[in-house]
Amino acid sequence: MEMIQEGTRIAQHEAARRAVANARSGEYLTFRLGAEEYGIDILRVQEIRSYEQPTRIANAPAFLKGVVNLRGVIVPIVDLRLKLGCDSAEYNHFTVVIVLNVRGRVVGAVVDSVSDVLELSGDSIRPAPGTNATIDTSYITGIGSVAERMLILMDIEALMSSADMGLMETEAA
Repeated sequence: MEMIQEGTRIAQHEAARRAVANARSGEYLTFRLGAEEYGIDILRVQEIRSYEQPTRIANAPAFLKGVVNLRGVIVPIVDLRLKLGCDSAEYNHFTVVIVLNVRGRVVGAVVDSVSDVLELSGDSIRPAPGTNATIDTSYITGIGSVAERMLILMDIEALMSSADMGLMETEAA
């Protein structure tokens, strides 16, 4: 009986892995936050800009650095290093802002540096590892493998739309 249950569990895991891989194959913009490399769907990226000091907003959380005026559009700037709990957030000439279009809203994400654009096939993407309920990994869609590199693939729309970010209006239930 245990062997049947184990076989069923393995089959379900493989089906989930294939579903994630097929749904997530495509082009990703890769960037660095500390020692880790991340990937986001290239279709969410509007442009990449050098970092400029935003206008601070009073009483905003630490990860919300402020706002900038981008060709007449007021854009909130989120420091992903602070939001995701990286050790430090140093600003240098490699620091950039990835301007994103999320649910029709323009948002900027500060990252250490942008690496490149990669096309990942479904076979090179694995499901995100399971964790306990105290760690929020809902925005991690999988782990991509390219040669010796490991990419943490994230659903930037889910991250930027989360309630604690306060950037998107919640839809009425």
